[in-house]
Amino acid sequence: MIIKRLVSSLLEFPLFQGMTVADMDNVVTRTAFGFHKTAAGKMVVKEGAPCQQLFMLMSGTLKVESRADDGSYKLTETIAAPAVLQLEAIFGFTQHYTRTYLSDSPCQFITISKVEMLRLCECHEIFRLNLLNMICTQSQRAARLPWRQQPNNIRRKIVRFIEDRSLHPAGRKILNAKMEVLAHELSESRLNISHELNAMQDEGLLHFSRGIIQIPALELLHE
Repeated sequence: MIIKRLVSSLLEFPLFQGMTVADMDNVVTRTAFGFHKTAAGKMVVKEGAPCQQLFMLMSGTLKVESRADDGSYKLTETIAAPAVLQLEAIFGFTQHYTRTYLSDSPCQFITISKVEMLRLCECHEIFRLNLLNMICTQSQRAARLPWRQQPNNIRRKIVRFIEDRSLHPAGRKILNAKMEVLAHELSESRLNISHELNAMQDEGLLHFSRGIIQIPALELLHE
């Protein structure tokens, strides 16, 4: 029963989808998985920490904080299970987390060490292909970003600014940024930014005060 529940949980994640019953039996009996529970309001991963294992969120929700390199602004969003925390950080040139993850509710995780991931890649072609597909898809999407049509008004600039820094282009977002910082980032005047944010607030699309912009649903900001 425990093995069946573990197999069912793992198949929620793209890394294991498409694997046969025999493959999954082999995976759950020969792989050293870690299992962790976290209460709400706890630090899970801190920005800058080494990525030595893969965190897979089985249940619960996480707050994700992303900061500008100079610390001038911060974006906070929420992700729900099932989710994998920064798969791209476990390999490559910089093997560190670039975001901070905090439990927004009680959470359960499965973890896999880098050594175990390499062994799974070696023993299971589907796992290896799934991993490559996920990383390549992420890379291809990032490569297309500079080629998109540029926003032609202030509202679209604001929406694009937040979208480009989000894990998902929808849902609740909180942007901590002073008006002058946002104006500088968007190459607009502070007054123009203020006018547009006030207009969006009047439409019920967001609320802002003292450098905090709260957006209930980012997808609704599109004109």
